[in-house]
Amino acid sequence: MSTPPASRTRGEWRPAPSAPVARVVVDVGLAHLDRPFDYRVPAHLDADAVPGVRVRVRFAGRLVDGFLLDRAEESAHTGRLAWVDKVVSPEPVLTPEVERLCRSVADRQAGMLTDVLRLAVPPRHARVEKETPRSRTETPPLPDPDPDGWTSYPRGSALLDALSGGRVAHAVWQALPGETWAVRLAEAAVATLSAGRSALLVVPDQRDVDVLEAACAARVGADGVVALSADLGPAERYRRWLAVRRGAVRVVVGTRSAAFAPLSGLGLLAIWDDGDDSHTEPRAPYPHVRDVLVLRAHQAGAALLVGGFARTAEAQVLVATGWASEVMADRATVRARSPRVTAIGETDTQLARDPTARAARVPAVAFEAARAALGSERPVLVQVPRSGYLPWLACATCRETARCRHCAGPLGLPQPSSANGSGPDRPSFSGRGARSTSAVEDRAGGRGAAPDTVAGGARPGRAEAADAARPGGRVPDGAGPVGAGSGRGAPADAAAAGLPHCRWCGRAEPAFRCAGCGSRRLRAGVVGAGRTADELGRAFPGVTIRTSGGGAPVLDAVPAGPSLVVATPGAEPAVDGGYGAALLLDGWAMLSRPDLAVAEETLRRWMGAAAAVVPHADGGRVVVVADSSLPTVQALVRWDPAGHAVDELAARAEVGFPPAVRMAAVEGAADAVAETVDAVTASADAPESLELLGPVEIDPPDRPGERPPGSDDQLRERMLLRVPRADGRRLAAALAAAQAGRSARKATDTVRVRMDPTGIG
Repeated sequence: MSTPPASRTRGEWRPAPSAPVARVVVDVGLAHLDRPFDYRVPAHLDADAVPGVRVRVRFAGRLVDGFLLDRAEESAHTGRLAWVDKVVSPEPVLTPEVERLCRSVADRQAGMLTDVLRLAVPPRHARVEKETPRSRTETPPLPDPDPDGWTSYPRGSALLDALSGGRVAHAVWQALPGETWAVRLAEAAVATLSAGRSALLVVPDQRDVDVLEAACAARVGADGVVALSADLGPAERYRRWLAVRRGAVRVVVGTRSAAFAPLSGLGLLAIWDDGDDSHTEPRAPYPHVRDVLVLRAHQAGAALLVGGFARTAEAQVLVATGWASEVMADRATVRARSPRVTAIGETDTQLARDPTARAARVPAVAFEAARAALGSERPVLVQVPRSGYLPWLACATCRETARCRHCAGPLGLPQPSSANGSGPDRPSFSGRGARSTSAVEDRAGGRGAAPDTVAGGARPGRAEAADAARPGGRVPDGAGPVGAGSGRGAPADAAAAGLPHCRWCGRAEPAFRCAGCGSRRLRAGVVGAGRTADELGRAFPGVTIRTSGGGAPVLDAVPAGPSLVVATPGAEPAVDGGYGAALLLDGWAMLSRPDLAVAEETLRRWMGAAAAVVPHADGGRVVVVADSSLPTVQALVRWDPAGHAVDELAARAEVGFPPAVRMAAVEGAADAVAETVDAVTASADAPESLELLGPVEIDPPDRPGERPPGSDDQLRERMLLRVPRADGRRLAAALAAAQAGRSARKATDTVRVRMDPTGIG
C-alpha cells in the first residue's frame, strides 16, 4: 500500500488506519517527565513510523526530538493527542532490547531514560544513512582455540565448551602474568560464534581496542569484527554502528559506549580490566560498564566474562554470591609465570646493604634489577604515578603545600628548557662535564652533567640538588631576581626562567615565602615522570630513555633491546619478548590518595605493569618501592589478586561501603541537598534500612573569578545514603522520585546523585 501524501495543513491530517497511537520518549531533560507520552500517527507517516525510529514532536509548544517506542490501537489518555510531526529517519535505531537495557540502567542509577539513551544511540549522520548498507559477509572457517591458552586455567576449557554450546556462563577470569589477554578474548568470541551467537567485548581505551580488534580479525576476518570507540569521527562511528544494528557483523570490540551496541543474538559479553576508571561514564547517570553488562547478560541470557590481571571488589561480589565462577590458574602455574617481586625492607640483609632504602626514591635494589635487565639486552619499565617535572612543591620547613600569592593555587616546577632533549625517545646524557647533582645518579654511582638550575634561577650545590631530586628534597633557597617573572605568565615562561609556577593561574613565583612559617625554602613534594627521566638519563649514561604518558605521547610499543621506559600508570607500552625488569616508584603516592578503592587501584596499576615482565626463570624482576609489610604490597609479592579482593570486600563490609552495600552520594547546595534527602526519607518507598551519613562540606574555596555568579554564599555539601544491597533498587527509586519532585517545582539548584561512588574518600 502506498503512503498517502501529506496534507498541506495539519487540520487535514488523518490518523493512520491501524495502530494510530505512538508511544514516544521525548528528550526534554526534566526528571518529572521521564516517561513515554502518547501521540497520534498521521496516515502519511504510517509506513515510516515504526518502533525505534527518531521522531520530532511538539511538547509544551516547541518541537523536540524523541524515539518512537511502539504503536498501539488506543491511548489511556482521555484528552486530544498531538500529532507526530516528523519521522526524522526511517532507520529504526533503538531496538527493544537496548530500550529495556537503558530503562534498567536508569532505574538502577536513579537517573533518566533520556540520559542513558544519549549514551546508547550515537547522533544521526544523514549522509551515512544514505550509503549502500554494508553487506553481511560469510564467516570464514573458525580456528580451534589454542590448547596452551585457556587450558592453562583449570576451568578454562569448561568456559569455552559452554560458549561453543550456547550455554550461559558467568565467569571472573584472573589472567596470568604475561598473558596475551586479547588472544584469549578473541578465542572466547570464536567459541561463541561457533554456536551461532554474537560477542561484545569492551576494553578501557583505544590502545586496547586496536590490540583486541587485530586479535579478533586474525580469527574471524577483518569484515567479521567492528570497533566502536570515541576516537572515531561522527560519520565513521555512525557507519560502523549502523553495520552492527543491521546485523552485518557479529563481533563488536569497543570502549565504554560499546556496552550498548545493538547486537542481536548475544552469546558473550566481556569486559577487560573492569577496575579502570575509563569504564565509568562521567555523565549522568554515571553507569559503570561492568554493571551495564551484568544487567544485559541477565536480560539477554548471555554469558558474561569479567577479566583482568587484578580483581576488583565488585567482581569479587559476583563470585562471593555464587553468580559467577572463578577462572584462574593453580598456584604452581602462577609462580612459574610470575616475575620475582621485591619490596623495600623485606629482609634484614637488604636493609643492611642499603640502610637508606626506606627513604630513598630509587633504592639500590632497584638499580641492581635495572642493571641486570639492561645487561641481558632487555628494556626496563619505570612506572611513575605523577606526570610533569616537579608537579608539587612544599615548604621545606613546615611541609605545608607551597601556594601562589595571587590565587592560593599550588606551586610546581615545570620542566626546564635546558632539560635533556625533548620528545618521548631520547638518548641519555653523555656523562661528561660537571659532577653529578642527581640523587638518583649518586645512588647509581654514575656521572653526568648537571642542569644549570633546580628552581628559582640559583645554581645549586651538590647537596642541595641531590636533596631536591627526591620527594621531600629541598629546592635551594632564593628565587632569582625579584623582578624576574613577576608578572602573569604561562608555565612555559616559568620553565624558561627555571622558576616555580602556579598550577592554577600560571604566574611565576620568583620570591616564595611560606604564609605559615615565613620560610623561603622549597622542597619537592612529588617528582614527576619528566624529572625521573632526566635523573635516570644521568644515572645510566649511554642508555636510551623513552617516556610514555605524563605529558609525552603515549607509546603503543617499544623495540626490544636495552632501554629505560618511563611511563605513567596505564601508558606502559608493549614490547616483544617482555621487559626484563619493572621499577614501581613512589608507592606512597599511589597508596595515599583519598579514595575508597585506593588499595585496589594501586594493586591493579602495579600488576598491569608487572604482568609485562618476563617470568623469574628468565630473570624477570619487579621492584616495588613501598614497605613490604603493607597488605597491598604483599598481594603483589605473592601475585594474589583474588585474596586481596576477598580482604578488600570484607574490609568494606565491615565499615559499610560499596560494593558490600548500596550507597548514594547526594551533592549540591546545602539547602538543595537537605530538601532532596528529606523527600527521600519521607517517601513511602524509602527502605526502612536507610542510613544517613553526613552532611559534609565539599569543594575547597573557589579560585577568584571562578565561582558562579550568585553563588558566593552557597555552601556545597555531600550527604551519603546507605542501604543493604537488597534495598538498592528501592533507594534508587526514592531518589529518582525526589529528583522528579524538585524538577516539577522548578527548583533552580542542581543536585547531583551518584550511586555507589568510589571517590568519596
